Amino acid sequence: MKVVLPGGTGQVGAILDRALTAAGHEVTVLTRRPVRAHEVAWDGATLGPWAEAVDGCDVVINLAGRSVSCRYTSENLRAMMDSRVDSARVVGEAIATAARPPRVWLQMSTATVYAHGFDAAHDEATGVIGGSEAGVPDYWAYSVDIARNWERAQADAPTPATRRVALRSAMVMSPDRGGVFDVLSRLARLGLGGPVAGGAQYVSWIHHEDFVRAVEFLIARDDLDGPVNLASPAPLPHRDFMRALRTAWRVPVGLPATRWMAELGAFALRSDTELLLKSRRVVPGRLRAAGFSFAHPGWEKAATSLVRQARSVRAASGRPDRGARRVPG
Repeated sequence: MKVVLPGGTGQVGAILDRALTAAGHEVTVLTRRPVRAHEVAWDGATLGPWAEAVDGCDVVINLAGRSVSCRYTSENLRAMMDSRVDSARVVGEAIATAARPPRVWLQMSTATVYAHGFDAAHDEATGVIGGSEAGVPDYWAYSVDIARNWERAQADAPTPATRRVALRSAMVMSPDRGGVFDVLSRLARLGLGGPVAGGAQYVSWIHHEDFVRAVEFLIARDDLDGPVNLASPAPLPHRDFMRALRTAWRVPVGLPATRWMAELGAFALRSDTELLLKSRRVVPGRLRAAGFSFAHPGWEKAATSLVRQARSVRAASGRPDRGARRVPG
């Protein structure tokens, strides 16, 4: 199978590139700075020679978009919007002009499209799209607008011969350095992995192995199109999420953080508190209805699996795992 990964050099792209290549598929990565033999240059906004890779491939999985791990300034929010919408639009143009278009186009989206809330979980059929919630920062609505415009760019593309799926993904947890699990693990190991702002907000997540399996499932299932939630069936409150992560790392204590402390921490990390404070209670309605079975449905066992993998990665790279820092108390 020939697979094209626009924007495939980020964390999620590296996961898919590694897994699909190991499975024997021919993977081409589209990137602004090609280095490896299977990488091809593109700018993410205009058609060019890179479109030849799309013509005749079997699957396109578009992951392109500016990282959300940044301060949510007006400039950065606009860059997030433009990079996602432009890349989806131009991928659609490449597919539309291909002599042999791919049979399926998987377009990355985000579970952030759903409303902030603490009650009913959001599936694809009954989930509430966000943007009008009361009592949250105004700019959170812009994140929802990004997701909606991202998906609309795919839905509006004139690609009748290609099945289209929007991947409303939760946070993908993997042992890779620099990913969200790595960042949260560092906080937990330093004794800083306690609940933030009370910890009632829900965390939606998916183990990287289930993410890959779900992508493969969606490629194979010709009867599935449109939005699909890629999230574990067991989202949980932040306080419980971090407690399980600390347990997996054998850290006895996690210092709690107030909202203003989270603001200071996010500023220091050049990130934004929406990633911590927005309650995302998202469940995989369509995947489960189609018969997909999760290998890691619950966070406690998933966290233990990821910690074991992270330790193996560190050992393989020559960085000894000195264990967690113990916090008195």
